[in-house]
Amino acid sequence: MAKFDRLTVYQAFISTGLVPLFYSGDVAEANAIAKAVAEGGSKVLEFTNRGEKALSVFGELVSANPKLIVGVGSVLDAPTAALFIAYGANFIVGPVFNAEVARLCNRRKVAYLPGCGSATEISNAEEAGVEIAKVFPGESVGGPGFIKAILGPMPWSRLMPTGGVDATAASIGEWIKAGSVAVGMGSNLIRKEWLAAKNYDAIRDCTKQCLEWVAAARAK
Repeated sequence: MAKFDRLTVYQAFISTGLVPLFYSGDVAEANAIAKAVAEGGSKVLEFTNRGEKALSVFGELVSANPKLIVGVGSVLDAPTAALFIAYGANFIVGPVFNAEVARLCNRRKVAYLPGCGSATEISNAEEAGVEIAKVFPGESVGGPGFIKAILGPMPWSRLMPTGGVDATAASIGEWIKAGSVAVGMGSNLIRKEWLAAKNYDAIRDCTKQCLEWVAAARAK
């Protein structure tokens, strides 16, 4: 079961404004990535459900990193969500909104961040108890302009774009200033070339820098 309660998870998303995400079928690599982002200042980490070893690696990742709020992404249905919750998922992220997943997560008081690409999808998710909606794919649905447009008539919405967020001050600043409560970053933060070279210090430093850019954008 989850080690962190839902309110703590949401506050971690909101306070830091950055959610690193990745998949690895290697336990050692996954733990090295977790250590790197944690040392860089991240409180949360999303492990995506995209490989045959996802569940087993995830279980090891959660056990080895008890102070890090680890959740799972790319979850499409309630049975999959239930499996990962049993393995310790502190939050569930999906590319789409699924009402059954929302009900399951509400029943277990686990944070659910579904992928939404329209005002209707965001509103439907919020009616089902979703506190933070993942805007996905962020760049394809309209970029930072989409966030700003949604918050006009729906200023209570909390939105987290994933897809199209670059590890630059300009990109992160634009998303945050548009009203994003946080940004999700995958391959632009946890880069293939750094993993190939086992350069985890670069991931640590990039995480720290991205968090500083989020804080700077919020301060303006």
